[in-house]
Amino acid sequence: MAEIIQRDGTWAFDGTTVRITPGLHRSVPLFRQTYGEITVPLEAVAGVVYEPERKRGRLRLRLREGADPLLQATGGRLPDPADPYRLAVETDRAGVAEYVAEEIRRALLLDQLPQAPTGAYLLAGPPVPVSVRSSDGTVSFDGTRIRIDWADTSDRVKRATGPRIIDVQDLVQVEWLPNSGYEDGYLRFVTREAMVSKLPPEKDPYALDLWGSVRRDLLTALVATAVTARLPHPSTGRDAEPDAEPDAGRDPGRDSGGDAGRDSEGGCGVGVRAGVQVDGILRAGDRDHRARPPAQALPQGPPLDQALPQGPPPPQALPRAPSQTPPHLPTRTPPHPPSQTPAHPPAPALDHPLPGGSPPHRVDGHHDVLLRRLRELGELHRDGVLTDEEFAMTKAVVLRGFEE
Repeated sequence: MAEIIQRDGTWAFDGTTVRITPGLHRSVPLFRQTYGEITVPLEAVAGVVYEPERKRGRLRLRLREGADPLLQATGGRLPDPADPYRLAVETDRAGVAEYVAEEIRRALLLDQLPQAPTGAYLLAGPPVPVSVRSSDGTVSFDGTRIRIDWADTSDRVKRATGPRIIDVQDLVQVEWLPNSGYEDGYLRFVTREAMVSKLPPEKDPYALDLWGSVRRDLLTALVATAVTARLPHPSTGRDAEPDAEPDAGRDPGRDSGGDAGRDSEGGCGVGVRAGVQVDGILRAGDRDHRARPPAQALPQGPPLDQALPQGPPPPQALPRAPSQTPPHLPTRTPPHPPSQTPAHPPAPALDHPLPGGSPPHRVDGHHDVLLRRLRELGELHRDGVLTDEEFAMTKAVVLRGFEE
């Protein structure tokens, strides 16, 4: 058994457990004396080192990540004098400190213990019930519920809400920041309701604002550790979290409220709850959707012009015999209001050929009539009323009228 006794405390190692007992000297911080004795199993130890200095040395014990609820709750923010895994060693006891550190390292080497983060807490937190009085109020924890009684110096918003009672089942995490003397600290209990919107600690009814005595406000870490030890281990939350994917890869058709993200009745999709399948990846946190099977190629059928039944061909106009006069076509005259008359009345159309083959009677504006008929012929040809042959023949007759 290796043991070192100092004014700062006592460390004893029996081959399987490191027992840390705080000293009773007035130089020992109140937090360590209140926390009491700590029993550290060897499987929770990651390493140990002795750091010699000119006046006195330090013996430090390093634990595996996730093994201690105290380190998890405080996040390494404890001041060095209040750190229970640090022992101040006098210079004349440096050899004993080296021996204790060597014994712990030898046991770690022989047992071949893993150094990876743990999946559960290997150390027990402080015993409950525990109650601490701070500058902003009194917080107590009985193992299942947290009660906060506000002080007279608390913000009036907090005092107006009355005592705050929080169940452990409603907690997500505990946040703690020590009062350094230069900046205020806080102890916040993050619930599912207040997870998104966080108020300042001085106005948050779920937080204690630590602004008073540094020595006494440091005791709030006891409550934070006791609550953290009874919350789910952080490794459980990391294992349960799915791999997050960027929203850019999400199919907008499946997330919309339309029929694009639903299977038809009688489809072969697999029901998925609290998730959506996008590009073969199941995502959590969305509404219920049905996973679609991969799209299959449709069988190739006959061409469209062959698949559809051929009906009778559309009737075609018979070609007109060439004539010296253009056919009579209806003219398009825009309607005019009854109270107004057009500034330029339309020229009369050419009459049908007179008997005996005499040429039609010509009036003023003959060229305008021929131009208008050319435009009408072009429109009829574009609309498919006249065939190419009919259009060419009729156009030649109209153009011949300009030479007469």
